[in-house]
Amino acid sequence: MNWIVEPARRLGGDVVVPGDKSISHRVVLLAAIADGESAVTGLADGEDVASSVAAMRALGVEVGHDGTHLRILGRGFDGLRPAGEPIDCGNSGTTMRLLSGLLAGQRFTTTLTGDASLRRRPMRRVADPLLAMGASVHTSRAGTAPLEIVGAGRLRAVTFRPEVASAQVKSCVLLAGLYADGPTTVAESVVTRDHTERLLAAMGADVRTVTAGAGVSVTIDPDRRLGVIGGRLPGDMSSAAYWLVAATLLEGSRLRLPGVGMNPTRTAIVDLMIDWGADIVIERTDDWCGEPVANLTIHGVGGALTGGVIDADMVPGLIDELPLIAALGALTSDGVEIRGATELRAKESDRIATTTAALRALGVSVDEYPDGLAVAGGQTMGSGSVDAAGDHRIALALAAVGLAARGPVTIENAQSMAVSYPGFFTALESVVER
Repeated sequence: MNWIVEPARRLGGDVVVPGDKSISHRVVLLAAIADGESAVTGLADGEDVASSVAAMRALGVEVGHDGTHLRILGRGFDGLRPAGEPIDCGNSGTTMRLLSGLLAGQRFTTTLTGDASLRRRPMRRVADPLLAMGASVHTSRAGTAPLEIVGAGRLRAVTFRPEVASAQVKSCVLLAGLYADGPTTVAESVVTRDHTERLLAAMGADVRTVTAGAGVSVTIDPDRRLGVIGGRLPGDMSSAAYWLVAATLLEGSRLRLPGVGMNPTRTAIVDLMIDWGADIVIERTDDWCGEPVANLTIHGVGGALTGGVIDADMVPGLIDELPLIAALGALTSDGVEIRGATELRAKESDRIATTTAALRALGVSVDEYPDGLAVAGGQTMGSGSVDAAGDHRIALALAAVGLAARGPVTIENAQSMAVSYPGFFTALESVVER
């Protein structure tokens, strides 16, 4: 499916962004092993979270899922049942990696698979710690899915130090730690998003976090039962980011995003945009399960953004927004350089190569490196066709920045937007002025 993005003059009005995708996955998985019925609204409505819902149903959990409304009758720690066939995680690495942690503590065998893109992504990073905890995990020879997980029931407590900064890997180990024979610790050298820890604590788990230099150690004690959760989930910051950039680039815009999650591990994109000259007003409103929430109002400043360098220490906090930041680079004064981001090559697509090719197709000068790319500032973005390579982050980034291009931008293979933001173009048409 192709989408044509026409240039816009400004954006005005309100956009309610989808519920936070990262939180939504965790709500589905943790509510399934809680004691009692959880009911939430504002669940992310993309295909990725639907994969988590389908996985829990396959494991015997009663799930009522109607768009953004979710009801789950939790079965407790030991209530999951063997799936009758391999569980298809679709395109969702979060589903596969987090679910692996829960399955390691069961007393049955499960196979996890996914689409062609997911079956290329590295899974030894979760298999290795689960093996150390006593589960049996089999991957392909390349260390990819399908994963066969032979649950060990009671797992061994470990202290795990990930080689790659990854909230998914950390979360996998913490969820497995619910089934361990003692406290399980994940020691990170770089802080990653902490939605799992916050939600576990809100549900009654014993979770302790200790800052250690530039990193953090998170410890979970087993055997504390999980309570139910409810209310409305915060809006997704990664989805909000497309509006932050699009509205900022179009001078005269005034766009309001109510109810956006402001978890400190996710707001680096807001801080970065403000540092580069964006006009973003933050109105703090409430908390949900330890997650701060705010209304954001963006006033367009046109080409007044400076740009800058994203180094390796900044990458974990911006990992989902890096293709968007790179695409923005041509329209800043100083350009954008991203280094230390090798992890981008192991996402739904090789996001370094895909972003580079897409921008070059629009007449933008880009230098590609093994660990990142550099986009010179002061350029114009022309009209043309670009290939999103089936990657939702690339498609959405090009749609947002394409509004400031000199002519129409055709995004090929844009159906991937449904993975995280199926309603993007509908929302765009409600606020765009041309």
